[in-house]
Amino acid sequence: MRIALCQINPTVGDMEGNAELILDAARRAAGQGADLAVFPELALTGYPPRDLLEKASFRERSVAALDRLTEASVGLPCGLVVGYVGLAPEGSRRPATNSAALIESGRLLFTQSKMLLPTYDVFDEGRYFQPAASQTVCEFRGLRLGITICEDAWNDKQFWERPQYDRDPVESLVWQGADVILSINGSPYDMTKRALRRQMFTAMAQRHRRPHVYVNMVGGNDQLVFDGSSFVAAADGRIAAAAPSFAEDIVIYDARTGEGEHRPSHADELEAAYGALVLGTRDYIRKCGFRDVLVGLSGGIDSSLVAVIATEAVGAGHVTGVSMPGPYSSDHSLTDARALAESLGIRYEVVPITPAWHTMIETLAPVFRGAPPDVTEENIQSRLRGLVLMALSNKWGALVLTTGNKSELAMGYCTLYGDMAG
Repeated sequence: MRIALCQINPTVGDMEGNAELILDAARRAAGQGADLAVFPELALTGYPPRDLLEKASFRERSVAALDRLTEASVGLPCGLVVGYVGLAPEGSRRPATNSAALIESGRLLFTQSKMLLPTYDVFDEGRYFQPAASQTVCEFRGLRLGITICEDAWNDKQFWERPQYDRDPVESLVWQGADVILSINGSPYDMTKRALRRQMFTAMAQRHRRPHVYVNMVGGNDQLVFDGSSFVAAADGRIAAAAPSFAEDIVIYDARTGEGEHRPSHADELEAAYGALVLGTRDYIRKCGFRDVLVGLSGGIDSSLVAVIATEAVGAGHVTGVSMPGPYSSDHSLTDARALAESLGIRYEVVPITPAWHTMIETLAPVFRGAPPDVTEENIQSRLRGLVLMALSNKWGALVLTTGNKSELAMGYCTLYGDMAG
């Protein structure tokens, strides 16, 4: 059996658009000879849907979208494994399930819900989903498939010193005779995650003596960035197939021969972190309905990096750098900002704020009552810059990108309504 790892970039809530992505990828996978196209966790609804899951209409739309997708699969020569939001059984504590469906040519063959629901860090699935009571193997074209959903595969008792859960769904499926473990995922990126996934899945594949197919989504949804980096861990511990990081792709793995396609990816984690920043920025802009962005350029490293990321994310023609020299600005701030804009090929505007700053100081002088200058005057400068950027945003319909770094945000070294605007 030829299995396609379909690494797609869904949008939360856009079930019609996501279904089209799934169908398009399935057709392309079939064109490459795939028998089964495997898609990420909640590919149909996007991940994470969070409080949308509280709406009965959202849950019903997901089931209806799966029905339409099943109908649209008529004539496709390959089957599909698709993540979706299902309806929990009557009497359940939670109304929804995080589920996977196996469909083939207009028929829904099998469904499996997620058993282990992460409720820590960025995850809050126990709040929304009803866990599966059991895991079951299904047969498809001569292979017995064990389908797990993300966290289900992250409780290997041999790999973790302190497993978080009592159950091990992967082990259960192996005992039931699964020939292949399919793991569909919505696993966010961090700088240790790519190596950790491979280490864990290759260890499980070797011990269970079965290939483990890991399919992850790619793309940015709000503050989360999903890197993709899908792969197949072969029974002998090899990485038998691998998709790129931070890009949509389809990779074919042949379960009969144990061989698959390999795509180049970011070898260096610093390079990968930059790729995550570009993808997260691009998708936030695109999925929020914007095309153009504004970056306040100070000539410093933070705003310069944001401008570089924005330019790679949406193209130089969609980025405007704005320099706003004020009474506390140095000469090189302006020259460095201009040099950066010219180097990147982006539009560059200069809006001096010194006249407006003096007006504000004069306006406030009677109320300040001769108090000596302090950080207040500097914050007025920052807030005037925020005012200028938001005015240009309103006028041009462009999204303002903030340029503060996380250390500044963590320590509060920033100005409310100033450099935090955007």
